[in-house]
Amino acid sequence: MKLLAIDTSSVACSVALHLGSGVFERHEEEPREHTRILMPMIRSVLHEGCADLSDLDAIVLGNGPGSFIGMRIAASVAQGLAHGAGLNIVPISSLAAVAAQVFAESDANTVIVAQDAHMNEVYLGAYRRGDANCPDPIFPERLHGQLTIDELDPADAQGRIAAGFGWLRYPHLAALNEALFESLSEILHPRARFLLPLGALALQKGEVVDPQDLIPAYMRHKVAEKPSSAKP
Repeated sequence: MKLLAIDTSSVACSVALHLGSGVFERHEEEPREHTRILMPMIRSVLHEGCADLSDLDAIVLGNGPGSFIGMRIAASVAQGLAHGAGLNIVPISSLAAVAAQVFAESDANTVIVAQDAHMNEVYLGAYRRGDANCPDPIFPERLHGQLTIDELDPADAQGRIAAGFGWLRYPHLAALNEALFESLSEILHPRARFLLPLGALALQKGEVVDPQDLIPAYMRHKVAEKPSSAKP
């Protein structure tokens, strides 16, 4: 399966190309530089893989939730490339991509991912290790304030890892929930290479969209509104 994956939902600008058994990737943590570096990174992996967009089966998009501007950049680029090459887009959760990396690089059985949503909130997701190390959601991804995570039992903390920049951004949130996880991962931002297996599985299931039908997972549609559940 030939797939191009991109994610700019965080400070990381991440691109990966899967061709047969080979993966070519570029991953840079360059805040506010995504517009400048994303297309050169895409051209670079295509060149390295001796591939054209027309060779691909689909484009896998890290569809957030995450930075509003970052998500817009990746979505717009994915739509333009897919439309021009006659490809579908496979939208994949950027939170799930973080969990997938944790599963690939550790023996964790559960991962709690928190990414900074500003306004004293995080984008929160929790996942069990599924088949082929794919993240299986425990509850729907959501905005979450400086509160405990009620769905998770402290008695099951062994083998549960917390990942994502949100835990560092809001140490009070980490302190409130420290009984729920065994350790805090150093994996902070989504990496496109871990979107690839999730995208391949979704593509096999027919979970694709036409470029014009893509809906980014913004979660907070009114980016300036004051969250009701957040504590000062």
